[in-house]
Amino acid sequence: MGRETLGELEHQALLAVLRLGDDAYTAPIVMELEERTGRSATLASAYIVLRRLEEKGLVASELRDSEGTRDRRYFRVTPEGVARLRDARAAYERLWDGLDALREPGT
Repeated sequence: MGRETLGELEHQALLAVLRLGDDAYTAPIVMELEERTGRSATLASAYIVLRRLEEKGLVASELRDSEGTRDRRYFRVTPEGVARLRDARAAYERLWDGLDALREPGT
């Protein structure tokens, strides 16, 4: 791999941003994380991890006017972020290789 690995929350946040597309700002990202992982998340923790991902060049953000409310910072995954996710997925798949007995029935 050669690159720094993703932390669990970083990995999950990148996937949530990808799923949300153009609607990826902090509140929907938190909702996506909670819905998909079953774990609670806070706006502060999500924002911190998103800013860290931005510092690493894995996401980019822009402040947009939100008509009648405060401006919102929207995030998108960069090509480097997509590459890092692909690396992580390949690494997990290699780790799972040969452990079919542990997989859920029907998968």
